[in-house]
Amino acid sequence: MDTRRRTAIDLGKIAAETGPQAGLRASRMTGGLKGSQILQIATEIRDLRSRGETVCDLTVGDFSPQHFPIPEKLRDGIASAIMRGETNYPPAAGILELRQAVRRFYLRDLGLDYPVESIMITCGARPVIYGTYRAVCDPKDRVLYPVPSWNNHYYVHMVEATGVPIPTSAASRFLPTPEQIIEHLAGARLISLNSPLNPTGTAIEPEALRGICEAVLNENRRRETRGERPVYLLYDHIYWMLSVGETPHVTPSELFEEMARYTIYVDGISKGFAATGVRVGWAVGPVDIVARMRAVLSHAGAWAPRAEQCATTEWLDDVEGIAAYQSEFKKAISARLNKVYEGLMAMKGRGCPVDAIPPMGAIYLTVRIAPFGRRTEGGAVLDDSEAVRSYLLEEARIGIVPFAAFGVSGDDGWFRFSVGATSLEEIEDALPRLEKALLALS
Repeated sequence: MDTRRRTAIDLGKIAAETGPQAGLRASRMTGGLKGSQILQIATEIRDLRSRGETVCDLTVGDFSPQHFPIPEKLRDGIASAIMRGETNYPPAAGILELRQAVRRFYLRDLGLDYPVESIMITCGARPVIYGTYRAVCDPKDRVLYPVPSWNNHYYVHMVEATGVPIPTSAASRFLPTPEQIIEHLAGARLISLNSPLNPTGTAIEPEALRGICEAVLNENRRRETRGERPVYLLYDHIYWMLSVGETPHVTPSELFEEMARYTIYVDGISKGFAATGVRVGWAVGPVDIVARMRAVLSHAGAWAPRAEQCATTEWLDDVEGIAAYQSEFKKAISARLNKVYEGLMAMKGRGCPVDAIPPMGAIYLTVRIAPFGRRTEGGAVLDDSEAVRSYLLEEARIGIVPFAAFGVSGDDGWFRFSVGATSLEEIEDALPRLEKALLALS
């Protein structure tokens, strides 16, 4: 081994220079890919906290390990797997034991009995979404998705498909109706649904999902007679374990067995067990499509680490442990969601320009804050959601995300409040600050 120390070459300047043809250096696709607005807001919050400011962060779709630690058995299982040497590459589809555990988990808790060949393990849920888009969509294929929704417009852009955003409203709890899907179904290749929905925390009703599934099956029967490609349903239910109150969770395959031919489920341990950083997700779907997804993702190395897969295998088979963890976990999330909702409704009763949809699931609350046209003490007019967001961060030290970050155009004052990274005490302290800031407007 050559132990001689090399002379350092300072490459900072030249690495930062783009040259005279900056616009030609990157691919056309990446040149048009926008960054996440949520991450931009998170940077503002970090800057405030670095200056010693107290901020109630209701922006990130994540969990604070301080308030929501992962299950002890999962944590200890990861450490144990590493200690016994489970550190080499896992199979591209995931270790067989975990795929079998996911199969048992779905049979036990969802009543869905899929073959193990239908299951692929990934590094969190995002590769499943990307893999689905890549496996079924060609350039210019039509993709239907509701707005607001999480990141569909980015995935459409990356695979060069044609996005068909379906505007939704508070009247349908920001979920698409069967009629809206049917209106755009002809020629569509993929429908992307998420329930409970990020960013709204609302869940699709069984009858609405039934209507959408019936439309998909009827459309595909027509296409089959004409020798045309089918339309698929990407069903992201990563939050299904976090339903609130009596809200039911329903799946396409339980409503119609035939939907198993056309539905790709997105799931994992990230949300249901507060394990966002552990990065174990999975796809469940038609065997042929999952095989195509595996081929795509194997070239990206998008698999979950072997130690985490081993630990997740043991955890998913711990029926009593999951029940005990979920009981306390959901209770704590519900308490936060209800605290925010009840506080906002009390403000509304006192004349503040706020409203909210009752919580149904996930870690999100849909909130409307619409003091449009009012002035701050400094004389600035709040004329759009971004101005409202910025004002509340500065004056109330509350971080929230406007629906514009989820593909919504126009400004009607709807925001996502996320409660996974904050405590009840922080929420209780923040609500009076929010009311004071709104009442200070003229």
